[in-house]
Amino acid sequence: MQIGPHAIDPPVLLAPMAGITDAPFRALCRRMGAGLAFSEMLTSDRHLWATPKSRQRLALTGEPGPVAVQLAGTEPAELAAAARDVAAAGAELIDLNMGCPAKKVCRRAAGSALMRDEALVGRILEAVVAAVPVPVSLKIRTGWDAEHRNAPTVARIAEETGIATLTVHGRTRADGYSGQAEFGTLARVREATSLPLVANGDIVDGPSALRALQQTGADAVMVGRAARGDPWVFQRIRAFLAGESAPEPDAAEVAAVADEHLRGLHTLYGAEQGVRVARKHIKWYLQARGTAETDTRRLMAATDASEQRRLLANAFAAEFQEFAA
Repeated sequence: MQIGPHAIDPPVLLAPMAGITDAPFRALCRRMGAGLAFSEMLTSDRHLWATPKSRQRLALTGEPGPVAVQLAGTEPAELAAAARDVAAAGAELIDLNMGCPAKKVCRRAAGSALMRDEALVGRILEAVVAAVPVPVSLKIRTGWDAEHRNAPTVARIAEETGIATLTVHGRTRADGYSGQAEFGTLARVREATSLPLVANGDIVDGPSALRALQQTGADAVMVGRAARGDPWVFQRIRAFLAGESAPEPDAAEVAAVADEHLRGLHTLYGAEQGVRVARKHIKWYLQARGTAETDTRRLMAATDASEQRRLLANAFAAEFQEFAA
């Protein structure tokens, strides 16, 4: 798939996820086969960029390209200014969030709430596209609710305003993450626009990725929650789409990758905060591998970075030793 000057290969993308897709996780997923990885959502209010959280989200140096940053907001001029600053900081692709279903985002008329105001959508897209020299992409849902699935209309607005590619999550805002993703609306989006289209929602392995591509006519798929604790999902999907199979990682690789991830988190956030951030990733690594929760309480209680790494290594070693036996 082509996004402006960028060839995205394979067409399997990592979704932007708040509190998850920070720089260490993006780099890891890219190495595991993701063709593109989006940053966590960054507010367009630049007055808030001085916070540690925003500074960490803008840590783009040394990241595998193309570097893609997602912005969220409601004001065209503010979003345009934020996009200019992010591009100047090294972003090679700007993604606009009009798909987040979180209440705290929608209460501010941002995220998927914007789909209720198609005229404002058009003004935002025009302003941001005109403001930056890099491609601008858009992420939406199928609509606000079942009675208002207007993704095809928003797709036409996106194409008219110069958006480079469109991602559609196969649920309405009212659905949240419940039920199954419906791809019928994405198929109608495909009919409504010639933009490169990315299908998102319930893509967890090779068969689900292929099914999404076949049912929607999309050019690429986007993986979200399935990548938590399992960055190897990108290898498996890439291989399946190529008619091949990817070997499962052995014990040594799982332990090494998890440890690398923790070290990256400790470096980015500092030892104290990094240990706290790492806890959720540890839980996901253990769950993804089916690892017994024998030492979970000690792992979750660890406050020292070295101790946290040691306990996780021991947990994996014990589980794989039991499996081998």
